[in-house]
Amino acid sequence: MAALPASVPNVAVRVMLNLGGCGSYANIVADFEPPGPAGNFELLNAVPKSRLPPEFLHALRAGLLEGLNGVSAAVLLTDGAYHETDSSDYGYRIAGQEAGRAALIGAGLLPPCEAETLRWAHWPTKPRARRRRPYQPPRH
Repeated sequence: MAALPASVPNVAVRVMLNLGGCGSYANIVADFEPPGPAGNFELLNAVPKSRLPPEFLHALRAGLLEGLNGVSAAVLLTDGAYHETDSSDYGYRIAGQEAGRAALIGAGLLPPCEAETLRWAHWPTKPRARRRRPYQPPRH
């Protein structure tokens, strides 16, 4: 199992899906670090239960493991939020997937152009999206 080679702090993900009626809402902020001496994935939670209920941690962990795609890391949750009606396991799973992929991009394990595929993730070193110029026909 590969290890995350560099720290990626302040990865923020806010998922807001409207699925007709109730949506899927999740909001997390996490710091990604290289794994400890054992080299295993670790998830540490420093967010109070009032801001991130423990029932969503299982889905978040599953999403992080999917997003990291076999790369081990130590993940510290530093902030989070939920909505009584709209938060769901599905939203936290998506948040975990996006956060994991953002960490891989921030650590240099995925190319920067992959950042354009992340809809809800932001981090301090996120590459800016390239602005595409509208098509202009050639002048004659």
